[in-house]
Amino acid sequence: MNLQAVMADIDKMLGWIPSWFVGLGLIAGAILLALVLYRMAVRLLNRAFGTRLPLLAVFIDRTAGPAQLALCLASVALVLPLAPLGETIRTSLLRLFVVAFIALIGWIAIRVVDMSAARYLQNFRDVAENFVARKHVTQVRAFKRVTDTIIVIITISTALMTFDSVRQYGVSLFASAGAAGIIVGLAARPLLSNLIAGLQIAITQPIRIEDAVIIENEWGWVEDIASTYVVIRLWDWRRMVVPLSYFIERPFQNWTRDTASLIGVIALHVDYRADVPRIRRWLEGAIKESRLWDGAVVNLQVIDADSRTIELRALVSARNAPQSWDLRCEMREKLVAFIRDEMPEALPRERAILIPSGDDDADFLRRPASPKRMRASARN
Repeated sequence: MNLQAVMADIDKMLGWIPSWFVGLGLIAGAILLALVLYRMAVRLLNRAFGTRLPLLAVFIDRTAGPAQLALCLASVALVLPLAPLGETIRTSLLRLFVVAFIALIGWIAIRVVDMSAARYLQNFRDVAENFVARKHVTQVRAFKRVTDTIIVIITISTALMTFDSVRQYGVSLFASAGAAGIIVGLAARPLLSNLIAGLQIAITQPIRIEDAVIIENEWGWVEDIASTYVVIRLWDWRRMVVPLSYFIERPFQNWTRDTASLIGVIALHVDYRADVPRIRRWLEGAIKESRLWDGAVVNLQVIDADSRTIELRALVSARNAPQSWDLRCEMREKLVAFIRDEMPEALPRERAILIPSGDDDADFLRRPASPKRMRASARN
């Protein structure tokens, strides 16, 4: 007994039901059967090879959507010629089948790009401290996002071209090349400019993943580079979303462009009686005890002097921006404590000359100041 005979017997048994309903029921049953078979196959594969081949489980999980759609389309392709459907419904289903097949191809292409990128990035795990890893991660993510966007655009365009009305509208639109084309071009300008900026960032790399940047007077790290925007993780855990074109058209600060190491600056105001060489020796000894110092730079200089104090600038280096900030805070706190406890005469103070009031002003100004009075004035 062949399949056509079975279908004829079913048609006789269900003759009271409309033929189009039977046909749609057969298609729905075929899709349901395909999904059940997929679930059973996945369970069998996981039980048989899940523990020995962990990559197989990852592959099955990544390809679950395209695989189920492919099985559904295969079942529909087998049942559709045998389903008792009218010409109008059959034509609509065939067109829907073609659109779904085009979507399947685009979906598979996106999955292939994503899995290839993930496989390549497995060799670069230490992103925060590895300059080469940040470079490759940025390039791969940027190219992947742009490629995914291009695949989606091509897939949607191809699917729309299967409809005669849309194809004729597109032909007439391009043939006219008039105001409608200008409006569409202007509307698509932000998207196109960001896509082009994404390619420029991937090639020239003004920013990379986990770069420390200052943008719009906010300090943070580059958390993600999408196809049209960049997510900046600010120091207080807020997120700033910036268009990709911003990093091509406007200036910004990148603290880790060539290397993650940074030099931190600590400024202190001390009295003129401060023993600067002693403070410098203490700083050179204290910095060696800090786990945040990278062993590269430590220096103390007098950079300014005004009528009341002198200004000291200490330079200390760290491996990255967060450690540089913490090191500056740590050394500033220790310097203040050292000067307060070991060198109190170096603390800033106000100096004034006290002049008596009344008729004694002229006599006071004519008399030379005694050392005792000068010391008392300095203490005040």
